[in-house]
Amino acid sequence: MTTPITRDGHFDLGGDLRISRMGFGAMRLPASTRGGAPNDRDTSLEVLRRAVELGADHIDTAAFYFHPSGLAANEMIRSALSPYPDGLVIATKVGPYRAPDEPYPSGQLPASGLRAEVERNLRELGRDSLDLVYLRPGGLETPLDEPIGERFEVLAGLREEGLIRHLGLSHVSAAQLAEARAIAPVAAVQNRFDITRPADTELLAICERDGIGYAPYFPLGGFGIPDDDRVKAVAARHGATVPQVLLAGLLALSPVMLAIPGTGSPAHVEENMAAARLELTAADLAELRA
Repeated sequence: MTTPITRDGHFDLGGDLRISRMGFGAMRLPASTRGGAPNDRDTSLEVLRRAVELGADHIDTAAFYFHPSGLAANEMIRSALSPYPDGLVIATKVGPYRAPDEPYPSGQLPASGLRAEVERNLRELGRDSLDLVYLRPGGLETPLDEPIGERFEVLAGLREEGLIRHLGLSHVSAAQLAEARAIAPVAAVQNRFDITRPADTELLAICERDGIGYAPYFPLGGFGIPDDDRVKAVAARHGATVPQVLLAGLLALSPVMLAIPGTGSPAHVEENMAAARLELTAADLAELRA
């Protein structure tokens, strides 16, 4: 399959949704740190609007992205951007269970609970259908060896009903990707990956071969910016920041890579979106991959 990447830095998600390869992740809109204080709502709305103004037409969210105080990513996306501009693609995730007072998800929804979670995302976002829904079958520390067919079949059925346009998988193995693809097409994968932690190369290679989008979560390292001398050296040569080199390096690594950095800071959204214009040299990339 021909990789659906255009010359102008876009990707054809699922073959029919053209998006910029630099998008925006909504996880940090309610709070900038896990378990931390809530962000200022007006500032988060400003960040969302500015990200779209700067070219982000792919927003990644989830109904379980909320703060116990009541701030929720889906509600803020709807408030800031609805009525949604033409061409804006919103991706969400289902699978994890999070109680209202929990700092992060603590369990998994059964297959029977996935329809209700999809409908919750539809209500919160004010959409009649969802552009992309990832099944996330496990948490960060959950082994990637359990069958996912029963849960993926539920989402495939919702796709047939027209509630979902494209299906994706998050935090999965190559075997789970193959299991899902035997049921329905998979348009995107979302696994942990950054330039300093390129541990998912097998699955990335499959995505490249078959034209599947690869949207790494934690593209900036996740729990703090990586302290990496290679990245610092490249940043110094370009007069760029370390986060910009981490993002530009991802985009240069593969034509199916879709960066979705998240932030609750207006300054950081400007910095992140500018990384799409940073052109790394062959020498830079060799150094980053050494």
